[in-house]
Amino acid sequence: MRRADRLFQIVQYLRAGRLLTAKILAERLEVSERTIYRDIADLQSSGVPIDGEAGIGYLMRDGYDLPPLMFSREEVSALIVGARMVGAWGGAKMALAAETALEKIESVLPDDMRGHARKTSVFAFDFQMPLELKDRFDFVNDAISNSHVLEVEYKDPDGQVTKREIEPLGLYYWGRTWTLASWCRLRTDFRTFRLDRVEKLNATGEKAKAAKGRTLRDFLAIQTRNDRHERLNFKD
Repeated sequence: MRRADRLFQIVQYLRAGRLLTAKILAERLEVSERTIYRDIADLQSSGVPIDGEAGIGYLMRDGYDLPPLMFSREEVSALIVGARMVGAWGGAKMALAAETALEKIESVLPDDMRGHARKTSVFAFDFQMPLELKDRFDFVNDAISNSHVLEVEYKDPDGQVTKREIEPLGLYYWGRTWTLASWCRLRTDFRTFRLDRVEKLNATGEKAKAAKGRTLRDFLAIQTRNDRHERLNFKD
């Protein structure tokens, strides 16, 4: 556990209003009592109202709450641009989630940073992501999250249409298109499919079972090896 996370947890435990000894905190956080003593001292020196001492226990004074979430202007701008890109190039459900997340973030920003979204002049447009493709993205994303096996009819670059069952693993964005990484039962191997070339898409009702050699990690490992091989064999 990172030290920042540990300090946050100590504050959460003490906010419950019970007297807690360093031993109890050390056991819960799986660190030494000496570490807890140092953490408590640092919290006290930073203004957190913790009463008590070593050997007796610690207690948080009433009325203390964590300070509001703070972001720099650059961080807020990055979040806004990311949300706009998700809205333009992601699924409809994901776009809505990004919008509501930004609303929550803006509600805890200092007054002088609210309304920053209107001043961030970086935009993304969705004219190449029609509603049908957005819906397909949401459908596939849900299938990945729930390990649903899919039946697809796919048109390759030559116009040939094949029907197959796949176990979807991950979605990848390439600037103008989304591709779906999957385990293809027809080819008994990994395959990637462009979402805009999928003719039909249905859930079979079956849940895919994780199997060694057929996971997203396995797929990425193969891609990494292939990329490394291509770089080693590249000649100027």
